[in-house]
Amino acid sequence: MDRIRTIIRSSDFDEYYYSLNDELKNKYGYVLEIIRTQYVVSKKFVKHIETTNFYEIRVSLSSNEYRTMLVAIDADNFMEAKRVLLLNSFLKKDTKQYKREIKKAEEIFKRWRKEYVED
Repeated sequence: MDRIRTIIRSSDFDEYYYSLNDELKNKYGYVLEIIRTQYVVSKKFVKHIETTNFYEIRVSLSSNEYRTMLVAIDADNFMEAKRVLLLNSFLKKDTKQYKREIKKAEEIFKRWRKEYVED
């Protein structure tokens, strides 16, 4: 299938991803392939986080819910983006942890922009 989006992985995402078991890596691979190759992505897989510029990748395995924060690099929203950046990931435990994870995503995105965008 043709690639619609380029996925850029932060070192924080890679560290998380490489710690996963093979079954979970395969699930992530499936969802990342959908993001790469489909213009319209179901909210089952990618959902906007209200009051932020971030989205979350949603991966379910058994009763566990895994999340990865992402941001559109070259557009105002995910659907129009040609490039997205994967930020931090976590096992969802409760809604309270979102504030902490959003803060972490903001820090990773600032660090990434400083390293790759601003010269």
